[in-house]
Amino acid sequence: MKYVVVLGDGMADEPIGELGGKTPLQAARTPVMDAMAKVSEQGIAYTVPENLPAGSDVANLAMLGYDPQKYYSGRSPLEALSIGVDMKDTDIALRCNIVTLSEDEAYEEKTIIDHSSGEITTEEAKVLIDAVKKELETEEFQYYPGVSYRHLTIWDRGETVDLTPPHDILGKQIGEYLPKETKLREMMEKSFDILDRHPINEKRREMGLNPANSIWFWGAGTRPALDDFEEKTGKKGAMVSAVDLLKGIAVGTHMLNLDVEGATGGLDTNYKGKAMAAVDSLTKDGADVVYIHVEAPDEMGHQGSVQNKVKAIEFLDDQVIRVVAEELKKRGEEFRMLIGPDHPTPISIRTHSKDPVPFMIYDSTKETNGQKEYSEEAAKSTGLVLEHGHDLMGRLLQK
Repeated sequence: MKYVVVLGDGMADEPIGELGGKTPLQAARTPVMDAMAKVSEQGIAYTVPENLPAGSDVANLAMLGYDPQKYYSGRSPLEALSIGVDMKDTDIALRCNIVTLSEDEAYEEKTIIDHSSGEITTEEAKVLIDAVKKELETEEFQYYPGVSYRHLTIWDRGETVDLTPPHDILGKQIGEYLPKETKLREMMEKSFDILDRHPINEKRREMGLNPANSIWFWGAGTRPALDDFEEKTGKKGAMVSAVDLLKGIAVGTHMLNLDVEGATGGLDTNYKGKAMAAVDSLTKDGADVVYIHVEAPDEMGHQGSVQNKVKAIEFLDDQVIRVVAEELKKRGEEFRMLIGPDHPTPISIRTHSKDPVPFMIYDSTKETNGQKEYSEEAAKSTGLVLEHGHDLMGRLLQK
């Protein structure tokens, strides 16, 4: 038996008037998931404990079977693992986004326009982070480039200070959300002077794109300590993701990271390439469990783009779930597949919520009396509720 998790990041939502009162998951054309729903188990699971932030870090740990109350130490340390930064016990890792701020006001009066700078390319972002690094890096603060707008700063002998995620305050004036720690605040302010008129941003403006004109610190945390996935489950695991957070979780749990050309973390990611990498890992390379993480629904939720969130879910259905299921059956493999989001990212708030997520478990070897579709409403109607999302992995691995 092989096991697959298809994780549509932020896929769950609320009914939207523009979609006739349906959620994006209900409105999307998803013939593969809906066919599975008729013979699968559905329910809802709480992946984010009440006392922890509603982030992909907490929620994906839970979906992988790791109790966040025990294993969570902050988001950025997990990304540090992916980048290859060997943190000291006294280090604090910080996520260092490149964001778009309004331009004419004093720094604290600026408004945050875009948390991802228009999903800036990794190549452009590296040049900008290098410019910041050249001016601001010290022995105390080290900068490391990541993927797209997501980068890393290591603070030697730092503190786990409270910092606001930029996607939580889109459209708001930033003053009251700036770090209380003077050094962090000053670096953010100086970064605007370095980046706003950088040639890359001048070119982006000419192309009608958002300039990446400031860094934004958040997600502070200490060095993580995660149990080995294979020792924990008895199964050899592999990860397919474009983002450093998930790659870092894989490093920390000793899962194999599968690199896929054209995997971007955006709507334009290489969905089919991810699916085929997962299938090959399961059928050729000895993996027992593959976790396929797709970031696009979450990004579209943050952008407030209803139609693109629907499109991301349709791509997930047709180019990931269909491809994996057809290929595994073609290759004679029996499999169980868990489908679900890590957390909701409702269009109405453009950020994460702690609401429970709908999940579906499909088994290629047996049929269950299921529902007419896979959706938030269908999952809730079954009455199956998992109070602890980290129990989902164990439920998937049951035969």
